[in-house]
Amino acid sequence: MSPAPSLQQTYVEALPDLSMPWRAASVEQPRLVAFDADLAAELGLDSEWLRGAEGVRMLAGQVDERVPTYAQAYAGHQFGSYSPVLGDGRALLLGEYVDPSGRRHDLHLKGSGRTPFARGGDGYAVIGPMLREYLMGQAMHGLGIPTTRALAVVATGREVRRERPLPGAILCRVADSHLRVGTFQYAASLRRFDVLEALADHAIDRHHPSAREHDNPYLALFDEVCRVQAELVAAWMGVGFVHGVMNTDNMTISGQTIDYGPCAFIDAHDPRAVFSSIDHQGRYAYGNQPGIAQWNLARLGEALLPLIAGAEPGEDADKAVVDDAVAAATAVLEAYAGRYEEAFLRLMGAKLGLPSDAETGRVRSLATDLFALMTREKVDHTLFFRALTDGTTHALVDVPEFDDWSQRRAALLGPEEETARAAMRAVNPVYIPRNHLVEEALAAATEGDLAPFERLVDAVRRPYEPRPGLEDFTHPAPPDAAPHVTYCGT
Repeated sequence: MSPAPSLQQTYVEALPDLSMPWRAASVEQPRLVAFDADLAAELGLDSEWLRGAEGVRMLAGQVDERVPTYAQAYAGHQFGSYSPVLGDGRALLLGEYVDPSGRRHDLHLKGSGRTPFARGGDGYAVIGPMLREYLMGQAMHGLGIPTTRALAVVATGREVRRERPLPGAILCRVADSHLRVGTFQYAASLRRFDVLEALADHAIDRHHPSAREHDNPYLALFDEVCRVQAELVAAWMGVGFVHGVMNTDNMTISGQTIDYGPCAFIDAHDPRAVFSSIDHQGRYAYGNQPGIAQWNLARLGEALLPLIAGAEPGEDADKAVVDDAVAAATAVLEAYAGRYEEAFLRLMGAKLGLPSDAETGRVRSLATDLFALMTREKVDHTLFFRALTDGTTHALVDVPEFDDWSQRRAALLGPEEETARAAMRAVNPVYIPRNHLVEEALAAATEGDLAPFERLVDAVRRPYEPRPGLEDFTHPAPPDAAPHVTYCGT
């Protein structure tokens, strides 16, 4: 039996209107640059075969012509403006792989060449942004945050022109699926009830099967997506992660983080922190992320409304039925804010070492006042919470207001402070992909030196465990460093 993974295409078979058969651009001599052997083992894949010539060719999209690959269609709001057709402009779905536990995963390529959705782009990717995506997926997984992950990065040997000629690369991404809010927006725009219904049924079966037991499974699907997104964004906020491009085509139905383009982690705590070169208005600033997620979810609710109401687009639906559907979807959407706050305050209580039964209002007050103080004093987000864990915050913030805050926290801690510290070490990381270190590692990798990148990956894979020799990974950027700016990679 061949060690090559056996791939299926259930999404394409169920929804032929939402994808297009397409092939990856030719790659003559693909070379493996980064490979996650642990992820391969989790999936039950043969690492030795994947590292070999045949496996590397598959990871670069060079598969037998009898093996179908597809570019997926979707729409999306990008920075608030609706684009009716986006789709995989430089990506391909290799297929779906079912691991030994029965869990289904997409194997998906990024940077594999132009597709009919390319919108004028060349369809290629370069090594820096693809290694960034690999690194960020490793970091988020290590932090325990739901995420897509990179199985491999493959160098293509192709020179790709950006601001200067750069070495080309392809990422092989693993995801529970690539169903997005934008997928539902595209299906709704076709004004075909059968396609929208088939998409929702596929999403329920694949990600949220409990919705099928509900009187209105499509309303229950919307509710489940709102729940997982509330929990996801709360987790981002806890570690200071800024996604950078929270367009509706970058929000998954599964609740996994997707698309590590202009993303970054904050150093000094600042709700206005923006790192993306194209986010001129701060739409996707750190502090705006919870509200933007709700805005995106409202677009999903709009797309699902015909299903929730049980009425095909254009047919004369009973007004009372439609009104009831709108009210039900609105109630689910409005519940998002409470769900987000509950998830965030639960996480903040853990990060502060508070008892799980601490009164919610007092946790909220502590968190709100702390973040205001950290913003004013420009306190490093990651360093502060780890220092709080270790009892060394005096070295970071030394103002009377913090003394008052500490006394309020101490009143909630009670006598179990040492027990609290042990629990805090599991939620307050030592290592994150600090922006200046990421840029240094990617710059070196672009010039052919992978050692700094591999060292950084090793650190963020185990972010809660302090290790000797990695002290330089705990320092913020030097005071004279230029403002950090990230780019989408296209």
